Amino acid sequence: MTDVLFEVEEGVTVLTVDRPHVRNAISPATMDALDRALDAAADARVLVIRGSGDRVFISGGDLKQLAKIRTHEGAVAMAVRMRRLCDRIATFPAPVIAALNGHALGGAAEVAVAADIRVAADDIRIGFTQATLAIMPAWGGAERLAALVGRSQALLLTTTGERLDAAEARRIGLVDRVYPRASFEESWRSLAGRVAASPGRPIKSVIAQAVPHHHPTHELSAATAFATLWTSDAHWAAVAEAEAQRSS
Repeated sequence: MTDVLFEVEEGVTVLTVDRPHVRNAISPATMDALDRALDAAADARVLVIRGSGDRVFISGGDLKQLAKIRTHEGAVAMAVRMRRLCDRIATFPAPVIAALNGHALGGAAEVAVAADIRVAADDIRIGFTQATLAIMPAWGGAERLAALVGRSQALLLTTTGERLDAAEARRIGLVDRVYPRASFEESWRSLAGRVAASPGRPIKSVIAQAVPHHHPTHELSAATAFATLWTSDAHWAAVAEAEAQRSS
C-alpha cells in the first residue's frame, strides 16, 4: 500500500506509516492508505501502528499539502476526515497498540492517543504542540487526552504545547510502557504477541462500554473551532515564522 506498509506475523498485524522523506507526515493520500489498511486488518487479533525509521512516529499532518486548505469549509472537512480516521482506530474491534518508535508531536500525538495502548522508546518525546502554530487538536485528541490524563493536565498540555519525555509521559498515564531504545522492537513485538494470544476482542468490547474512546457528538463543534483557528491570520503568521526558523 502506498504510504502505509502492511505486515502480519504470528498473529500481530502491523501498519507502518512509511513516508521518511517527510518524516512520516500524513497527507490526504496517507489518510486514504490508512483507511484501506484498516479494512485489510479487519480480522486482526491485535493491531500495531508505528512509523518507519527511529526518529519520528508520525510528524502530524503534511503541512505542505494541508496548507493549500485556506477556507473555513475546507478546514472543517479536513478535520472531520482525519478525526473519523482516528475514530476508526479508537473503535477498531481488536486492541490497538501505538508503538512510538520516535517523537510524536502535534497530530502524531492525536494518532497515538487514538490507540488503546501506547508503548515508547525511552528517548522519544510526545506533545500536543498545535498551540505553537495558533491552532488546536482537531482529530479527537483533546477529548481522548483528557480521558487519559485528566482535565487539568490535558488543558495544560494542549495550551502550552509542552513536550514530555517518555518517563514523564508514563508517569502521568499518557504512555503505558517505556522500553530501552536498544530493545524497543523486540519489546513491543513481545507485548503485541501476548495481547494477540489473549481474548482481546471481547475484553476490549466490555472496556469500551465502560470507558468510551471516541466522542462522535463532539465532531462538528470541535472541527468548527479548529477551522476558525486554521483560517486565522495568527495561524498563518505562526506557520511562516516556523518555516523561517527551520530554514535559518
